[in-house]
Amino acid sequence: MATRYWVVSLPVQNSASALWNQLQEQISKHSFDTPLYRFNIPNLRVGTLDSLLSLSDDLVKSNSFMEGVSHKIRRQIEELERVSGVVSSGLTVDGVPVDSYLTRFVWDEAKYPTMSPLREIVDSIHGQVAKIEDDLKVRVAEYNNIRSQLNAINRKQSGSLAVRDLSNLVKPEDIITSEHLTTLLAIIPKYSQKDWLASYETLTSYVVPRSSKKLYEDNEYALYTVTLFSRVADNFRTSAREKGFQIRDFEYSQETHEGRKQELEKLMQDQESLRGSLLQWCYTSYGEVFSSWMHFCAVRVFAESILRYGLPPSFLACVLAPSTKGEKKVRSILEGLCDSANSAYWKTEDEGGIAGLAGDADAHPYVSFTINLV
Repeated sequence: MATRYWVVSLPVQNSASALWNQLQEQISKHSFDTPLYRFNIPNLRVGTLDSLLSLSDDLVKSNSFMEGVSHKIRRQIEELERVSGVVSSGLTVDGVPVDSYLTRFVWDEAKYPTMSPLREIVDSIHGQVAKIEDDLKVRVAEYNNIRSQLNAINRKQSGSLAVRDLSNLVKPEDIITSEHLTTLLAIIPKYSQKDWLASYETLTSYVVPRSSKKLYEDNEYALYTVTLFSRVADNFRTSAREKGFQIRDFEYSQETHEGRKQELEKLMQDQESLRGSLLQWCYTSYGEVFSSWMHFCAVRVFAESILRYGLPPSFLACVLAPSTKGEKKVRSILEGLCDSANSAYWKTEDEGGIAGLAGDADAHPYVSFTINLV
């Protein structure tokens, strides 16, 4: 599938079908690998010249906005599919692949009555796309909030022993709590474990001999228990800190442990649910935005063609997807099919003419703009 298309309109001197046949013949003869399609634009309401000029000022800006929203949704879909492990089946508009929708475009009269003023149609399209963008922001923020909560919990559960949550590393049988005895959790630098085992019994009095047991070890630290009389716990903490051993405050609670476990499970379920619903919403919304964008492109071609070629409307609109190396040849073909007197004023800057004066290196003697699908 091509990802870059040109939408162009050529002035019709005699017959649109004769010009179309000429264009097909020239393309197949000189650039046979360039896909070419008619872009069917209905008879829209022209309005006044002032309204057309006013509208043309907004067309480029509005096009950038719609293209931007479509790309935003596409990127969101790609990220969600990657995280979910979903194999992409290609984006569609009402079940029609986007490239087919573009190349076989049909105006939706029920949604955008052709008798409505062009400004009204453009404002309606812009409003629909803006609403979808607002919805996207809200939905993505909700999804990212759940992800952030999960990431915070995962960091606590997988970070360094000096800061991580210890509840899933300590079992009830590891902790002794009685009227006189208590168990402390010590975080020992990995390469100081021998020092700890040799010295912990003498850091203060009333330490239970051989009570220290290693529960876990990561790349930096090891987690040990030590049991002692409760009344010397504070002295033990101070002495341990002086030797470079960290005593973590910890109180084992089965209820707290279960509560955190249930919270994690619920967040994971919420994330899966939100990811699935967001992905489905993105599929649908991409189709709506793309359809709106193509209708907008039809209005843009119509308005720019009237301003370029005059009244009554007499132009041939088409869609092409030239390869990068074939672009120059296709431009040459399109220019050759325009009125030669008109073309003289649209030479490139090097050749002199209005293109150079306008400072637009992409100026052509016909209406032309690019649609980037990605």
